[in-house]
Amino acid sequence: MALTRQSERLELPQARTGGSGGRLYVLDGLRVIAALSVVLFHFTSIDEAWGQSAAHVFPTLHHFSQYGWIGVELFFLISGFVICMSTWGRSLGDFAISRVSRLYPAYWIGVLATAAVISLWPVYRNVDSFNQLLINLTMLQHGMGVTDIDGSYWTLFTELKFYLLFAIVVARGVTYRRCVLFCAIWTVVGIVSYTVDNPLLDMWAMPLYAPYFTAGIGFYLMYRFKPTAVLWGIVLMSLLLGQHSVAKRVEFNIPSPGHPVPVWPAQVLVLLCFVVMALVALGKLNGIRWGWLTTAGALTYPLYLLHENIGLTVITLLRGHVPALALAGGTLVLITLLSYVVHRAAERPLSKALRGSLRKGVEDIRAH
Repeated sequence: MALTRQSERLELPQARTGGSGGRLYVLDGLRVIAALSVVLFHFTSIDEAWGQSAAHVFPTLHHFSQYGWIGVELFFLISGFVICMSTWGRSLGDFAISRVSRLYPAYWIGVLATAAVISLWPVYRNVDSFNQLLINLTMLQHGMGVTDIDGSYWTLFTELKFYLLFAIVVARGVTYRRCVLFCAIWTVVGIVSYTVDNPLLDMWAMPLYAPYFTAGIGFYLMYRFKPTAVLWGIVLMSLLLGQHSVAKRVEFNIPSPGHPVPVWPAQVLVLLCFVVMALVALGKLNGIRWGWLTTAGALTYPLYLLHENIGLTVITLLRGHVPALALAGGTLVLITLLSYVVHRAAERPLSKALRGSLRKGVEDIRAH
């Protein structure tokens, strides 16, 4: 019996030295790239903001920026990697505290700031009702059929659903085996959702986006332990499913009706995202240790929350008065500065206070 138990322990995957600790600065850099690509897409590919075809305003840049929405797919890849990494050895309560205190403070500020700007200058978007504002503060508006205050917020509900699903693993205890099972089950459910006309199943299966989360988990298991045929299978299956869904994503993000957008560049960019994450998983980019990436990475979340409707309102107000490229670049600088102020003056102290309050609440739950 003792020999059997010893052999079972020897067969368990062992964490690689340096593979599970230390900050991965490269992930901060990838967040910056993802955020800037989404901002570039919105600022230089949206016809409505410029009052004419953005392809005419930016004839060269538009060929590239029209695929900037792929930054969202990269965000989801990073999210799968980071959530798996950050929940290892942590309880469900700790997981909930970290996610709520990370997401909501900056989000509340973003909702209120965006609502204020588009209410004062309703030239691009406006607030439909006070009820819309209130429901948006929950981050659950997509599940309730309420319009987002800002168009970029749809991704947050997708993230929340991933957190809730992965919380099942966290509640049992995050292990190598359970992560693999989670990826396998979610992949199967996603495939089934393509053939079963069930809105509830589709809502939780998220077939267009689940492959990126599962690939991120697979990449982290490679990073923490070592690459195996099973993990490469998870990643390659996710890549193929992601390539299948890219055509629909291109269709969703066509800048204007009748504007043809080739699918193959989007597929190449998605492949490139997977290749970069593979390099991260294999430890090939651990040498990137630029300290400024930590600060830049911290700004990506408020930048993402603030950029779309506020930025496009600025562009709509000033188009025709400022050269287009200078206006797009200047608006990016303005929103980045605003993001820095929000991060330093509001997000950090609010997150700290919320984290402390939630921790006390969870301790009370455990005590009773």
